[in-house]
Amino acid sequence: MTIETICEQGFAPALAAVESGRIPGAALGVVRADGRSAVRLAGMAALVPEREALTRDHWFDLASLSKVIATTVMILRLAGQGRLGLDRPLTDAIPDLRQYDVAGAAERRLTFRDCLMHRSFLPAVEPVYTYGDDPARLRAFVLQREWRHGPPVYSDINFILLGIAIERLTGAPLSDWPLGEGLGFGPPPGPAVATEHCSWRGRVMKGEVHDENAFALGGAPGHAGLFGTIDGVLGFARAMLDGSMLSPAMLAEVRTAGERHRTCGWERAFARWHGGDACSADTIGHTGFTGTGLWIDFERGLGWTLLTNRVHPTRHADSGIATLRPAVGDRVITAWDEQE
Repeated sequence: MTIETICEQGFAPALAAVESGRIPGAALGVVRADGRSAVRLAGMAALVPEREALTRDHWFDLASLSKVIATTVMILRLAGQGRLGLDRPLTDAIPDLRQYDVAGAAERRLTFRDCLMHRSFLPAVEPVYTYGDDPARLRAFVLQREWRHGPPVYSDINFILLGIAIERLTGAPLSDWPLGEGLGFGPPPGPAVATEHCSWRGRVMKGEVHDENAFALGGAPGHAGLFGTIDGVLGFARAMLDGSMLSPAMLAEVRTAGERHRTCGWERAFARWHGGDACSADTIGHTGFTGTGLWIDFERGLGWTLLTNRVHPTRHADSGIATLRPAVGDRVITAWDEQE
């Protein structure tokens, strides 16, 4: 069985979702560690204000895949260079974090690893964009706010803080980092897939970041803002599989699960997770709110990415993405195993 056949079989649930109208468009890419890959796509890049067919050249808003493709890699490379310690406090890079309560602020005790593994007390999300429209002022707000405490949850605030730390350590915005062909912070250089009609901005987002906080923070914070083509995401997956993306020590950090199945930046496979139950225990994955996802099975030497625009033209509809993702993953792995 060829990699093209594996992709074809894996794409069947996504094709059904497109044909039933649950999602406008979808692209599935599958890649081996040796670089061989295949892509299948169907449907529309946009339905409104004008219909536009999805092509392989379209750039998707990757949403929270930004956390693993960009921010996590940047942090781990800086750690590998000795420019930060994963178990050191964020204040090594951001000395002014909660600077008006140096002795008592719990935020000052958060480590890089705490944020990478979402084991802080910070909230899942905060409508930072409602506090103003100046990116520098909003970053100051994030740094000086006394955040409400809660149990560890998956938190965008963790990665906004990591993005600020990267900016401080490098003296440059995240958008200056080279990310490889087919990846970059917006606006993308090619045709863009439409996401939601934003009630705040009063228009359909197309080539502009969907996430409101990312938009307000200048488009390239640590939690969202990255765009990519299907081949760009596959290129990243291949580099993770062949070991060229991270040093062996840093790659081990993303393959070692801690609390709640989380690694540095990623999730590790667990029962009934978004990557399906057929993948090996040595699989990492992540999803994005716009309808994106990426999974890497190191045991099999296989990666796959499902990119959709399930929030177009609105997030307030049942796209079935929660069941679509594992269905695609199980189909991909089953087809892969049948060739072995």
